Amino acid sequence: MNNVLILDFGSQYTQLIARRVRELNIFCEIFPFDKIPADLSSYKAVILGGSPCSVRSEEALHPDLSEIRGKKPLLAVCYGAQYLAHFSGGEVAASNTREYGRANLSYIKENEVFLEGVSDNSQVWMSHSDSIKKLPTNGIKIASTKDVENAAYKIEGETTYAIQFHPEVYHSTDGKQMLENFLVKIAKVEQTFTPNAFVEEVIADMKAKIGDDKVVLGLSGGVDSTVAAVILNKAIGSNLYCIFVNNGLLRKNEFQSVLDQYKGMGLNVKGVDASQRFYDALAGLDDPEAKRKAIGNAFIEVFDDEANQLKYVKFLGQGTIYPDVIESVSATGGPSATIKSHHNVGGLPDFMKLQIVEPLRMLFKDEVRRVGATLGIDPELLGRHPFPGPGLAIRILGDITPEKVSILQEVDAIFINGLKEHGLYDKVWQAGAILLPVNSVGVMGDERTYEKVVALRAVESFVQWDKRMLHTLW
Repeated sequence: MNNVLILDFGSQYTQLIARRVRELNIFCEIFPFDKIPADLSSYKAVILGGSPCSVRSEEALHPDLSEIRGKKPLLAVCYGAQYLAHFSGGEVAASNTREYGRANLSYIKENEVFLEGVSDNSQVWMSHSDSIKKLPTNGIKIASTKDVENAAYKIEGETTYAIQFHPEVYHSTDGKQMLENFLVKIAKVEQTFTPNAFVEEVIADMKAKIGDDKVVLGLSGGVDSTVAAVILNKAIGSNLYCIFVNNGLLRKNEFQSVLDQYKGMGLNVKGVDASQRFYDALAGLDDPEAKRKAIGNAFIEVFDDEANQLKYVKFLGQGTIYPDVIESVSATGGPSATIKSHHNVGGLPDFMKLQIVEPLRMLFKDEVRRVGATLGIDPELLGRHPFPGPGLAIRILGDITPEKVSILQEVDAIFINGLKEHGLYDKVWQAGAILLPVNSVGVMGDERTYEKVVALRAVESFVQWDKRMLHTLW
C-alpha cells in the first residue's frame, strides 16, 4: 500500500498535515509518537509533526525512529526538525522572542527537489519558541528566512528533510507544493486515494468482515451516519437495520422530517422515540463532558434494546469519522491534550454483545461528502451543516430540561431558516444557537422583561463546503 505515517506530538496542526496529504490523493494515518505501528511495511513515508513541548526540556517527547530514519523518506516539521537537530549533533536554543506568524523565505537552495515550484520570497508560517542554531551531523541548509537561518535542511546520505515552519497551514502559500514535492517526487508515493477507490475498497472490506451477519446502525439524519448506512446497504443489503432515535435533543420537527427524508433511499429505517429516557439520564448534569457520556450511554442502551428485538444481529454500525478518533486520543498520554470524548468512540460495554463496524472511520468530513456524492446521495443532504452527536444538549449551557430544549429548538429554527432564506446557509461551515445560563433585561412591547439569553454562532472554515466540489477529488 501507499500510505503515509504521521507521528503526533500534540500539535494543534497535526490534523491539518493529514488534510493536506489527503488533498494530494494520498492516504495517511496519524499515530501518537509513542505508539508507532510495529509493522511499517505499508508506509512509504513518515512525517514528524509539531508540538507545544520543547526539545530542550526534561519533558521532551522521544519517538523511536530506529526503524524509520535512514530507512524511509522522512519529513520533520517544527518540533520534528528541532528534535533531529538537538539529538543528532546540532544545537537548539531558545529564541529571543517567540517566532509566531508570517515570514518569508530569503534564501532557497538551487536545484533542490523539495523546493521545486516554490517562489522566491515565499510566505511561510512560524510557530515556535526555539530555533535551530546548528544543524545536525551531515545537515545541509536548503532555506532561510530573515530571522531564521536554518528554516529548512536535509541530511546528506538520508532521504530526510526538516523544516522549521508549518507547510500545512493556509498561510504557508507554497506549503502544499513542498508536501507534494516530498511525497510524490522524493518518496515516490502514488496518488491513488480517490472517492471511487475508497468506495470500492470499503464495500469489499465490509462484505468480508460482516458476511451474512446482521448490522444495526443508528441514523442521525446527518451526513456521516447516512453515508455509512448507504455503504453498508450496498455491502449487505437487507441485513442492515437502521434505527433513528429521537433523543429529545434534535432540531425542531427533525424526528419526522428525517424519517421522511430516508423514504426512497432503499434503507430499512425504524424510528424510536426515547426522549424521556435521555432526559432522565441527563437530569441534574451540567458538566459538558458528563452530559456527553450520559448521552453516549443512553444511545448504547437504546441500540441494545432494539438489537435484542432482532434475531442474530452481530454488529453495531456507526458513522465515526477520523476527527472523532483523533480528538478522543491524547498524543502525550495526558488528559490536557484530549479535546473531547465522543459518544460513538471508545468501544462498547461488556453487557452489549455487538461488534462495531465503522466504514468511515478513516475519513475527514469533506471526504465523507465526496464519497456520498460518488454514492449518488442527494447534494442537499450532503450539504447539511455538522450537528453535534449529543444534539442540543451541548448547546445548552447548564442542566437540561424539556423547556430549555423547546426554547432552543425555536431559536435554532429561526436562525437556520433565516440563513437559508438569505442564501447564507451554504456560505458558512456550521451555525447554531446556544442557550446561555443567564437572564437579561429586555423590552417586549411596552413592558420590561427578564428572560433567557441565546447566542448565535456561524463559523466559516478554510475547508469550506461547496456543492460545486461534489464531483471533484479529495
